[in-house]
Amino acid sequence: MMNCVIVDDEPLAREGLADFVEDVDFLQLAGMCENPVQLINFLQANTVDLIFLDIQMPKMSGMDFLKITKNPPMVILTTAYPNYAVEGFQLNVLDYLLKPITFDRFFMAVNKARDYQRFLQFSSGQQQAPAVPQADYFFIKCGGKYEKLFLDEVLYIESMQNYINIFTTKSKYTTQTNLKSLEQYFDKGAFMRVHKSYMVALRKIEKLEGNEIFIQTHRIPLSRNYRDEVIATINSKLLDRRG
Repeated sequence: MMNCVIVDDEPLAREGLADFVEDVDFLQLAGMCENPVQLINFLQANTVDLIFLDIQMPKMSGMDFLKITKNPPMVILTTAYPNYAVEGFQLNVLDYLLKPITFDRFFMAVNKARDYQRFLQFSSGQQQAPAVPQADYFFIKCGGKYEKLFLDEVLYIESMQNYINIFTTKSKYTTQTNLKSLEQYFDKGAFMRVHKSYMVALRKIEKLEGNEIFIQTHRIPLSRNYRDEVIATINSKLLDRRG
């Protein structure tokens, strides 16, 4: 369950979002506030995973709240003003919903929040990752915004101390986490560690030669410690195809 709070100065807007929350089985409405000043007091006494935050409100705007708050919970902006979108994502909001908000769009946003929360929990070791991913995509925080990556597009992952580079068929993404956390998140039958600093998608391997793995134009080092396991895995796939 994700505890959420609705912050909006319009009673009808609060009620509409509350109805949406009630229809989503993994959301729990922890409270409602009329402005960010109330929200600040609410957060001091309650644990919240997700904030639905309006922008134009008396006493303090939603954007001002984001600017003065360090490490807030996940935030989905709910507003009638589209011109704040860029600034919102620069302040690391998860999504931006324009009023009037449809349930389909709301549901898409809260699923994004749930997926990102799971990723953070797996990364921090708070939860044990499932044997296989529960979805064919995941989200990472990258360059001040949240990027959706599809597992079947991932080529390989490179560790850079406290950061990782994720190389996909489309682009390269950098996020602050470690390779061990992602190794727990990904299906071991589809992804494999080949070096202390590299994990590859087995389906994307095109060639193994010497101490290198070739994926498209990329050459990934294969360390001595992982070589036997990698060779055994490749041979098992070869036997599967023959049999």
